[in-house]
Amino acid sequence: MRAGRRLPLRARRDAVPWEAQRPTWRAARPELIARAVRRAEARPSGNWYVVGASRDLRDDRPLGRTVAGREVVLWRDAGGRLRGGPGACPHLGAPLRRAPVRAGCLVCPWHGLKLDGGPFAGWEPYPTWDDGTLLWVRLDAVGGEPPLARPPLPERPDPGSALVAVYTGVGRCEPTDVLANRLDPWHGAWLHPYSFVDLTVREPAADGTDTLLVDVSFRVAGRLVVPVTAAFTAPGPRTVVMRIVAGEGVGSVVETHATPLGAGPRTAVVEAVLATSPRRGFAVARALSPLLRPLTRATAARLWRDDLAYAERRHAARGGGGRH
Repeated sequence: MRAGRRLPLRARRDAVPWEAQRPTWRAARPELIARAVRRAEARPSGNWYVVGASRDLRDDRPLGRTVAGREVVLWRDAGGRLRGGPGACPHLGAPLRRAPVRAGCLVCPWHGLKLDGGPFAGWEPYPTWDDGTLLWVRLDAVGGEPPLARPPLPERPDPGSALVAVYTGVGRCEPTDVLANRLDPWHGAWLHPYSFVDLTVREPAADGTDTLLVDVSFRVAGRLVVPVTAAFTAPGPRTVVMRIVAGEGVGSVVETHATPLGAGPRTAVVEAVLATSPRRGFAVARALSPLLRPLTRATAARLWRDDLAYAERRHAARGGGGRH
């Protein structure tokens, strides 16, 4: 009993086979999911797009990505501040993602042109933001919304006191398909039985936030599980947040961001896990974060192997329609 108070693990006494669990297809009503997606897509983003993980950006080289068909390059200046702009050199169009960073400037490898992050010869910088976990770029010409000075970040644990891991995957679909996947928690125990069991979705909250409360157990090994209650919300047109509101790890967050890449229906899923716990042993877990981070990313990759197939199938089934 004493150990049970210390550990969040529970042993399932009445485990049922996968095929004998309660079907969820009646509750997962297509119109319910579609309405939640439409309301999420109508919320403001301020034209901010997630580019990647803060850890992916080194001091000596930039991070280059294609976002909504635009080449984007990010780097840090001599003071460590995030800089960004178009990914083509204004001289002859060289790819700046291959430009080394010297003394805080991008140095074009074709002819040595230096960019310090300010406007130069028609090259105009993009607004950028580093929230300590993710890197963002603001593309006003693409988003077409009233711009915001910073991304509308959801409430999350302090990255300095949390176990943080970021997974990135790419699928042949659009952001709306990723949102539809994440706003359908009813599929969890059916599509991902290796991770989730005993899943029940409560009725959506009537507060206009489209919050879905989900009682679910994370599978550890065999009959051992960790039961929690999670809240799913969609604060923006390309973001879904899962937050633990009861059980082990209260306050932990999984943020899923869908970034359109362009060149056809291709979307990057950038998922940030920020885990926290009041338990004393969590300090040990944080100290082991270099070892645990790859395991967390591997778990996310396994889930998204199935979820991207779901999103891609949804995209194909609706004839490739939709919008960013």
